[in-house]
Amino acid sequence: MKLFQAYFFVFLAFLFSCQVNIAQNNSLSTSDKKAAKLFDVAKVQYQNYELSAAISSLTSALERDPNFVEAYTLMGYIYVDMKQKEEALSAFESALQINPRFSSNTVFFVGQLLFEKGEYQKSEKAFQEFLKFPVADPKLRADAELKLDDLSFALEAIKNPVPFNPINLGPGVNSSLPEYFPSITVDGSTLLYTRQLPAPNTPAKYNEDFYVSKLEDAQWSKSLALGLPINTENNEGAPSLSADGKLLIFTACELYGDYGGGRKGLGSCDLFFSQRQGPKWSVPQNLGSEINSRSWETQPSFSADGKTLYYIKRVKEKSGFSHSDIFVSEVGNDGYWKMPVALPAHINTKKNEESVFIHPDGQTLYFSSDGHPGMGGLDIFITKMNEKGEWSLPRNLGYPINTHVSENSILISPDAQKAYFASDREGGFGGLDLYEFELPKVIQPNPVSYLVGTVVDAETRKPIQSQFELLNLENSETVISASSDAIDGSFLVALPLSKDYALNVSKPGYLFYSENFTLQQNDGNEPYRKNIELQKIKIGERVVLKNIFYATNEFDLLANSKAELTKLTEFMKDNSAVSIQIEGHTDNVGSGALNKTLSENRAQTVYDFLIQNGIDKERLSFVGYGSEQPIASNDNVKGRAKNRRTAFRVTQVN
Repeated sequence: MKLFQAYFFVFLAFLFSCQVNIAQNNSLSTSDKKAAKLFDVAKVQYQNYELSAAISSLTSALERDPNFVEAYTLMGYIYVDMKQKEEALSAFESALQINPRFSSNTVFFVGQLLFEKGEYQKSEKAFQEFLKFPVADPKLRADAELKLDDLSFALEAIKNPVPFNPINLGPGVNSSLPEYFPSITVDGSTLLYTRQLPAPNTPAKYNEDFYVSKLEDAQWSKSLALGLPINTENNEGAPSLSADGKLLIFTACELYGDYGGGRKGLGSCDLFFSQRQGPKWSVPQNLGSEINSRSWETQPSFSADGKTLYYIKRVKEKSGFSHSDIFVSEVGNDGYWKMPVALPAHINTKKNEESVFIHPDGQTLYFSSDGHPGMGGLDIFITKMNEKGEWSLPRNLGYPINTHVSENSILISPDAQKAYFASDREGGFGGLDLYEFELPKVIQPNPVSYLVGTVVDAETRKPIQSQFELLNLENSETVISASSDAIDGSFLVALPLSKDYALNVSKPGYLFYSENFTLQQNDGNEPYRKNIELQKIKIGERVVLKNIFYATNEFDLLANSKAELTKLTEFMKDNSAVSIQIEGHTDNVGSGALNKTLSENRAQTVYDFLIQNGIDKERLSFVGYGSEQPIASNDNVKGRAKNRRTAFRVTQVN
């Protein structure tokens, strides 16, 4: 995508007034009075924004005096306003050929235009020449020094390119119309993106809508419009789909129409959300005043943990200029968004950060910026969060992923192998198309796997909505919060690799479900599929606690049992009418008497923990069964592991 440097255009009027308006006829470089008169006419035409007429007047002036340096300079500024950068560069270079020391500003903008064109060596020379001027605009001088840092990086990056072989996603996704801003579910099977449709009778002349494509037999299916109530006659853009595909957060600007309930903005552009139950999406709602403001909020990225939102916000400076920064907010325990905070200064710069994307690993952030050393325009960067919650220094993704034109809206696949992005490169279907490429190892995030299935009532087999929590067994922190679908009971939960996790599935009136995921060695290629049956709270029903751990032949609880014990404590507090018996079980290795004692001691440790954490001992009992009640064969390692377990059984419901 070709974006112009905002700083460059903001200062044109100022620079023109400083440089050209002081040039009265008696101090111009021409002695031709008619050429000078044409120059004065061109200035008035430029001030009235009659750009083509001004160019015509200056052309006539230069025909009378080809060495009229001020005419070439003014012509360069006008061509910049007309977004004809090749012509602007030619005009500025003509002025400098006549008088290389005529204007430091002209030398600066020659360097800028060459930089935006990707002619790095020529640009470097121009900026070096600019810095030799004894008197120059201090803001431009500071910017020239930063540009030389960019050029140093760019020239070195070209010498050391990274692998890059983009592949078009095909006719199922792309069309003759522009497609951009992709988002994907954690299983990599559902792609949602923005398509720009023609709307000639609207002020914008186009309408942005969302489209969805499914991955079928390694090919993306023909995309379908998302439809009402999300797609409307107004623009919807920059979508972020939750890991399970059931929540959509997107950008809309000052919407006041009634589309099945209406949606209203708080400022120029706001973030809205919609939830899916079964095949239907809810009417979009504003995310609220904690996130949105009278400013400009856009380009959300919702993390797989179900509670963290990154997005772009326009920030106004004291000088009156503005730039965009990355902000982050979390959902509190009360279900409301916390006050957003800007990412630290080594991420956010005084220029623009855009297109933020948090990978499902929750630790790797990608974003575009023109404020860090790069190839020109917006480059894509990566930063990673350490165990202390600190972000690393941003790393440029390198050349040719980044080039002299702007790159943004990158998306990384959950398995960390592929990147998706929009480009209008040759060979596409027309305009911006979506492409994929293999991501170099050094800029990959941590891969994630996923758990997929349905939740049903164990007796009726009917789908039910339930709450999912994935907890890090090392520190008992909640990593993922999600829920199964209220209509069909389906769920899709991200599983970040290289950790051990406890999964807790719960619903009021039911016993919770416990599962253990040891993902230290999993490479993410094999997802987990499981249909979960939740049992209603009834006397005699039993739950195996799969995240209670002991050392071999010991009964002291290991530290990574805390997450499960905390969940059991919460269950007992939430269901004060329930009494349970803690059961200890072993395999058949060793003597029966020792196994019986060991299992009883293990059950008692859980019993003691519950009492110490506020559960009335009158509601508790414990028993050790040793190897008397196996649930699998003791003839193999896996079977014996299943038999070594701690469980609880409901003994009373008042």
